[in-house]
Amino acid sequence: MNEKFDTAVQELKYKVLKEVAISAFNDSLLEDYSEIPYKIVTGNVPTFRDSIDKERMIVLSRIKIALGGNKNIDNVVEVIKQACDECPLGGFEVTTRCRGCIAHRCQKACPKDAIRFDAQTRAAIIDKDKCINCGLCAKACPYFAIQNYQRPCEMACKVKAISKGEDNAAEIDDNKCIHCGACVYQCPFGAIMDKSQIVDVINEIKNKKDKLYAIVAPSIKVQFKNGTVGQIITAIKRVGFDRVYEAALGADMVAYKEAKELEEKGVLTSSCCPTFVTLIEKKYPALKDKISTNLSPMATIAQCLKEKEPNAKVVFIGPCVAKKSEIKRDEYKGIVDYVLTFEELNALIDARGIDATTLKETNLTDASYFGRIFGRSGGLKDAVTQALKEQGSTFEFKPLSVDGIDNCNTALTKLRVGVNDFNFLEGMACSGGCIGGPCCLTHEIRDKVEMDKYGKEAEKTTIKEAIVEVK
Repeated sequence: MNEKFDTAVQELKYKVLKEVAISAFNDSLLEDYSEIPYKIVTGNVPTFRDSIDKERMIVLSRIKIALGGNKNIDNVVEVIKQACDECPLGGFEVTTRCRGCIAHRCQKACPKDAIRFDAQTRAAIIDKDKCINCGLCAKACPYFAIQNYQRPCEMACKVKAISKGEDNAAEIDDNKCIHCGACVYQCPFGAIMDKSQIVDVINEIKNKKDKLYAIVAPSIKVQFKNGTVGQIITAIKRVGFDRVYEAALGADMVAYKEAKELEEKGVLTSSCCPTFVTLIEKKYPALKDKISTNLSPMATIAQCLKEKEPNAKVVFIGPCVAKKSEIKRDEYKGIVDYVLTFEELNALIDARGIDATTLKETNLTDASYFGRIFGRSGGLKDAVTQALKEQGSTFEFKPLSVDGIDNCNTALTKLRVGVNDFNFLEGMACSGGCIGGPCCLTHEIRDKVEMDKYGKEAEKTTIKEAIVEVK
């Protein structure tokens, strides 16, 4: 397997994106469309499905999503139903730990009379047609003999937006989904994929009439093994972008503004992570007035670029699925035109035949240390601390930084019921922050030290120094 990735699912996704990108650059998508599956799935022996035809059919579905996916599905992730058929149906199952006891606590606990007992073995049996997966039987069993076997995507989804559909394939409830992208990475069969704008970006490159700018997330520091950050920035320009900006500069701006807003409101939750914002809006609507009114760092720097050059096209590049949803929000429309993930950027560079390791470095000098450390949990808290200091504020700052949906839920619940001992909540949906995003190239354990080291490489030493007029 390619050392760039940590799963074969990611490698398959990469191959599809790369082939689509090559065809798009060559203006041959229509001709190549039906041939790409044969380039990716070669030979006559299946390697990951029960037939070679099914493997190619699934690749074809992945191509459709790489081209933007089903326009009738508003969600930025889409289930490939043909690929979602290998998981067991899941739910509560009786294991061999069942001793066939005579207490029958599991049966008494079941509100739907879904449990009966085998006449010979005396073991409990769950009637799946009656079971509602409430889990009361599992709690009642003294032997812990009843286990809940959830699908990986269901376990990954902390807001319970994924369930089994009528055809037994995964189904996403858009009313609950917060676009975190955890299901995309956690599905072992790659049956859930984020929709891509890679072809739209390629068309902008080929038919460029105005400036085309890239904004890169600071978490790029811990992404690419095939080149330094400076070499990857040069590669982005070689692909066809006129200039690359740091989202970290937008982070500097946000930290400065949020410090002032916090002092005015007294209690504030961050607005940098779109999944965290959506979680509040959907699950904790009473806290919506606590969300910072600032746009995210991505949009903040993009807004500055658009004010100077209204016709310019702006592309954000990062590890996040939710950014694809964020740019569709009313307050973000017309600011950021497209979003690419690090996975898509990697495919884009390789589709152009660019070897980043051979390139000279292009150093980014936009942001400060404090803007760059936004890529890890606690970075925003540290930046706001610095901003308050630079503003000469005497505000008693009591921050809390949380990462991961479970920890976000705990902190938000405390804030909602008024038992919080903090007045600023920095929430990041991914474990460790953006360095743990679902569309990272690899998902190794990332040390915050690496992000801090990247921050210390910044030329700007204060936030004020960084937030000068965008050049």
